[in-house]
Amino acid sequence: MFRHPIAIGFATAFLSSTTAGGAYAATELQWWHAMAGANNEVVDQLAKEFNESQTNYKIVPVFKGTYPEALNAGIAAFRAKKSPAILQVFDAGSGVMMGAEGAIMPVAEVLEKGGYKFNKDEYLPGIAAYYSRPDGTMLSFPYNSSSPILYYNKDLFKKAGLDPEAAPKTWPEVIEAAKKIKASGAACGLTSTWLTWIQTENFAAWNNLSYGSNENGLAGTDVKLSFNSPDFVKHFQDIADLAKDGTFRYGGRTSEAKQLFTSGECAILTESSGGLGDIVKSGMNYGIGQLPYEPGEGRPQNTIPGGASLWVFAGKSDAEYKGIAEFFHFLSQTKIQARLHQVSGYMPVTMAAYEETKKSGFYEKNPGRETPILQMMGKAPTENSKGVRLVNLPQVRDIMNEEFEAMLAGKQDAKAALDKAVERGNAAIQQAIAQ
Repeated sequence: MFRHPIAIGFATAFLSSTTAGGAYAATELQWWHAMAGANNEVVDQLAKEFNESQTNYKIVPVFKGTYPEALNAGIAAFRAKKSPAILQVFDAGSGVMMGAEGAIMPVAEVLEKGGYKFNKDEYLPGIAAYYSRPDGTMLSFPYNSSSPILYYNKDLFKKAGLDPEAAPKTWPEVIEAAKKIKASGAACGLTSTWLTWIQTENFAAWNNLSYGSNENGLAGTDVKLSFNSPDFVKHFQDIADLAKDGTFRYGGRTSEAKQLFTSGECAILTESSGGLGDIVKSGMNYGIGQLPYEPGEGRPQNTIPGGASLWVFAGKSDAEYKGIAEFFHFLSQTKIQARLHQVSGYMPVTMAAYEETKKSGFYEKNPGRETPILQMMGKAPTENSKGVRLVNLPQVRDIMNEEFEAMLAGKQDAKAALDKAVERGNAAIQQAIAQ
């Protein structure tokens, strides 16, 4: 069986650890997370409501930085035998956690310990499948699932002579709009968070292109990357060309570019649906559109989930597992899931919450808010659009980001950047498999 180096570190620490316990561990449950800004407020509110609903357990939210930082903090804490009860792990870290099964307790087992049964049929199919083993066993609790969408500044659109009520749908339309916006005097036409998740992984799924072999890693760990095909090269060369005069502005590797949009500098942003809270909070006059796609027969296909799920560490006491089960049961309530979706922009992870939101007329009153759900559920997924799961996806994303940054700095063209990212990524995957 393949063991990822991080999984080996997990397992080594696990085997030498003692069962967590003590006066505080029986009732106090730390929830380490990566939710900043408006989403951090949502986390705090959920913990407060759960704590006030009963007296046996206390959820203590602890912010641990960005998604990659939170994952690294969880790994380090486990090795030091000081792991939290619950760790929020982003989608890219799922392969790492799945390879460390000796260090985690599958969520289905956690709920059973608490007297509850986990029914994956209650959850949106694409989300349930992504966080499960091939045999269907759910390993982590879907908390905040998202889909990338397009946000645009209606005021800057109007100033550039564009229709403020019509979001561009294809990448050629986005490029044309971005150029007009820059020419109208705006600081920047286009920006994007997560060039890896949005412009590569979701670009592949949305346009029904192969990201890698073995169904992008969902059907097996031995993956050969393929995101240097002509469609990807054209897409990234378009971005590189826009960057030359500042029409495209790079914000950073994760969600930093959102600030370029909320500040009014950039008029178009591709970002997670979960970024909505901060955009609403900014008070700007914004619109929502679907993720742009390249024109072509059968396109667009379907997007793949991002966001994160909640993982539970092994080695906890029965009392702790009972408390975690109670908290997950609390989070599963339809009223909680519907509200979480409506205030945060993340997708409702249960079908009941989606139907409840639909029935309430929320989508009619809030145009665009159903877009991320329709993108993900609109078509049955193909081998190219089920998701991406690599044994070391965070590492591969780092490699990709290094090559993208060199491209945006004018040091190489898109073809060279993607060829190098594929070559280096393949080598890193093989090295991880060999561990």
